[in-house]
Amino acid sequence: MTQTTTLIIGGSSGMGLAAARQLVAKGQHVTLVGSSTAKLDGAKAELGASTETQQVNLRNAAEVEALIEEIKTSDKHIVGLINAAGTFSPKPFLEHGFEDYDSYMDLNRATFFITQAVAENMKANGSGSIVNIGSMWAKQAVRATPSSAYSMAKAGLHSLTQHLAMELAAHGIRVNAVSPAVVVTPIYGAFIDPDQIEDTLTSGFDAFHPIGRVGRPEDVANTITHLLSDDASWVTGAVWDVDGGVMAGLV
Repeated sequence: MTQTTTLIIGGSSGMGLAAARQLVAKGQHVTLVGSSTAKLDGAKAELGASTETQQVNLRNAAEVEALIEEIKTSDKHIVGLINAAGTFSPKPFLEHGFEDYDSYMDLNRATFFITQAVAENMKANGSGSIVNIGSMWAKQAVRATPSSAYSMAKAGLHSLTQHLAMELAAHGIRVNAVSPAVVVTPIYGAFIDPDQIEDTLTSGFDAFHPIGRVGRPEDVANTITHLLSDDASWVTGAVWDVDGGVMAGLV
């Protein structure tokens, strides 16, 4: 019997790891891809034997190509793909340089071609579900966090979600995305002291959300795992706001 797995790109922390916990709790096998060996080892120790890990720097073309080749030659059926890798470092548009821009676009390039390889695997096996983690910033600008390049990259991911949903539906593959607002994850470590992320976000952004609080990784993972599951079998091409009500209207 062919082994099945859900591949989680950016699965060693944050929303990717939260989704992995939920999938493993349901008895599913997961494969985590991340850039930090220490974080991957910690996730493996926590999640146990139903978890495989692979260290890949998504900004390194050779490492991405090696991962793609491994996907293409895998004898596993990749039943789910979560594209959770990300970086976030707000900077005014007029101060952006090439490196700032490339930090986001390199991730999109890796996501595009990894997803292509996974879709071929899913097509060969007749089914699959893909969930991309987009962002509220792709839909709405926030003065306090100027994020033009980041938002451009995430808007592209939202658009890719809809295009792939149309193209891959005939192969039994569903493609959706979640669009979170402020969620307490390590991604903010690029400009906030990692030990201060939760206090900084809760004090600064709880009131930004109509529901009254920032999100936690589990809040978004609940929707990700639902979209992966057969319970969402009639949902494809959707970009779901999981944002504490931000897109409904600011308080």
